[in-house]
Amino acid sequence: MQEQEIDIAALQRLALRVREHIIRLSTDGGCFIGASLSCADILVYLYSHYLNISPSTLKDQNRDYLFLSKGHDVPALYATLAELGYFEISRLQNHLKTNDFIYWHPNTQIPGIEFHSGSLGHLPSVALGVAYDIFLKGGNNKVIVITGDGELNEGSVWETLLVANAYKLNNYTLVVDRNFFQANMATEELIPLEPLEAKFEAFGCAVRRINGHNFEQIHQTFQQLPFSLEKPSVIIADTVRGKGLPSIEARADRWFCNFTKEEVEALIQELHGVQRANLESQTLTVR
Repeated sequence: MQEQEIDIAALQRLALRVREHIIRLSTDGGCFIGASLSCADILVYLYSHYLNISPSTLKDQNRDYLFLSKGHDVPALYATLAELGYFEISRLQNHLKTNDFIYWHPNTQIPGIEFHSGSLGHLPSVALGVAYDIFLKGGNNKVIVITGDGELNEGSVWETLLVANAYKLNNYTLVVDRNFFQANMATEELIPLEPLEAKFEAFGCAVRRINGHNFEQIHQTFQQLPFSLEKPSVIIADTVRGKGLPSIEARADRWFCNFTKEEVEALIQELHGVQRANLESQTLTVR
């Protein structure tokens, strides 16, 4: 595949707006903010650049598919879809209200949501079914499924990979949001996952590991898909829970949060302060 150019600054601006929405969804009932912030950059890249899908092509048979198996991260998906025109941004204000379907987990009543999720370990197999159907029809659609790292404790994930390998489904890509936390505990303290690359390889997958917040690295890796013509692909994206908010980053107790409106505004200011500091640092490096 010929590598395309990307506008990293534009992706960073979009990711900043997505993170703002996630923070604003963490009040009046709250949301799973930590894991949503960790996978925001991946979702922003996939929907704005990689996937062949748009608000006008949702019923196109040639479009691509993304399944968010770690459904509690749906604030990041809601925010990305809203920013890209799948539905009005103002609808995000209906979060947890009875007049809409914007809830703690994905609902197919929301444009762009492929399948209900929330019960972990289920969507890898759903995505596999779609990938196999595409394979049988001779299509070129790409199928991406995003899981959490704690979700890998579900046996159904590994059973799915065995089947994907058996049928050589190279249109199937599993992306792991590797933020090193499962709910309110570090993954390596509960059920250690490492060495993760070796485990996926043992199940017949072609594997790459990347920094899940580095758009250049994300882009270069996804442009190489499929990693093998005869195997499913796996991308382990190392991320930081709560990315963008140092006050809650990598904290086990910041899994689900229900902040006051005053706390939300303070977090928005923190987010923008971090963004400014990063841009200033990049400018100094260039000079």
